[in-house]
Amino acid sequence: MFKKTTLKNGLRIITVPMESTQAVTVLVLVGTGSKYETKETNGISHFLEHMYFKGTKKRSSQIAVAETLDKVGGIYNAFTSEEYTGYFAKVAVSQMEIALDWVSDIYLNSILPEKEVEKEKGVIIEEINMIYDHPLSYVQTLWPKLLYGDQPAGWDVTGTKESVTKINYQKLIDYMKSQYVSKNTIICIAGKIDAEEVIKKIKKYFSKIDTAPFKSKQEVSERQTRPAFLLHQRKTDQTHLCLGVRGYNVFHPRRYTQEILGIILGGMMSSRLFIELRAKLGIAYYVSTTISSDTDTGYLVTQTGVDNRKTELAISTILKEYKKISQKKVPQSELKKAKEYIKGKTALELESSDAQAAFYAGQELLEKKILTPEEIFKKIDRVTVNDILKVAKEIFQPQKLNLALIGPFEDKKPFEKILTI
Repeated sequence: MFKKTTLKNGLRIITVPMESTQAVTVLVLVGTGSKYETKETNGISHFLEHMYFKGTKKRSSQIAVAETLDKVGGIYNAFTSEEYTGYFAKVAVSQMEIALDWVSDIYLNSILPEKEVEKEKGVIIEEINMIYDHPLSYVQTLWPKLLYGDQPAGWDVTGTKESVTKINYQKLIDYMKSQYVSKNTIICIAGKIDAEEVIKKIKKYFSKIDTAPFKSKQEVSERQTRPAFLLHQRKTDQTHLCLGVRGYNVFHPRRYTQEILGIILGGMMSSRLFIELRAKLGIAYYVSTTISSDTDTGYLVTQTGVDNRKTELAISTILKEYKKISQKKVPQSELKKAKEYIKGKTALELESSDAQAAFYAGQELLEKKILTPEEIFKKIDRVTVNDILKVAKEIFQPQKLNLALIGPFEDKKPFEKILTI
């Protein structure tokens, strides 16, 4: 059973003992990401994450940072999203102290060498180029841009080449000081641990964390009165698209109904859209419907890639399934299958210590409360076929449709014409 401890300085600690593992994961989450940026600093959260591997006062070089965990076979990395940034190390139980020392060191003592700042700009620009050259990935960048436009929620987490070029040492320092503070930080340790002993060690390693206040994010503005379409024209052999609607955030009472709806539509190999687009029509290799729920935004989106000549057929097929599920109740057996899929997949994923750490820390950061898997499963079990129909009717409306598309098309009109339910 997990335990949450809040220190006097506001630092939150979550311990998750696991008997059936020989691993320990140390995860630090800070409540900041691209939604906390300005136009001038777009990409700075991600940039700072990169810089935390460049050296600390104790480990003076990038090699020294990496070798610490390489020497013990550890797994380590970092990630940045719209609302949080994370740093983690996963090691054998016997190496927990090394992992805790390493994570606390890069989180609290990174020196951000100025010469490395300029060098890393080139690395990040190549990361941006890589995403751009991969239509399957780049269409996922276009999707939030279509939904939210020119505001933080619509900007790319990696930033743009222009914004990244303008980020400097002082901006990184100022941003770090404004966000990487005790009340905006969560430390989660999951694995074969003694919770009380771990808390004592965290107090020691994180004793010097800054206690200053942190900066909040800009409120997201959402308004849509008609279907929206974003075409990125490119000479490709395959069209990649994201087609979906605005949905619910993490606090919405029907968020679990929305999650089940997404599974039924395109969350598994026996889902409706996978069967229609791949098994029956044979026009797509990959098909997926995903749900995103943050503190202030949410959406349901189906993504696929098809032959350019089959693009309109793919769009109309997806829309047909959206319409069908908003007009007719799903069979009880299909609802049960989706529920059991979510519960089964969650149970399998949570066998690892890193997944457990992300599960508990992520809830605490976004929602300020934590539910156990069993508590979540109870909420899922309470969803009825009437709930699914109600949510589908609410979100699948013509004026709420959004389509982002990459392909060799010059004329928008054919797509705008079929973008309706």
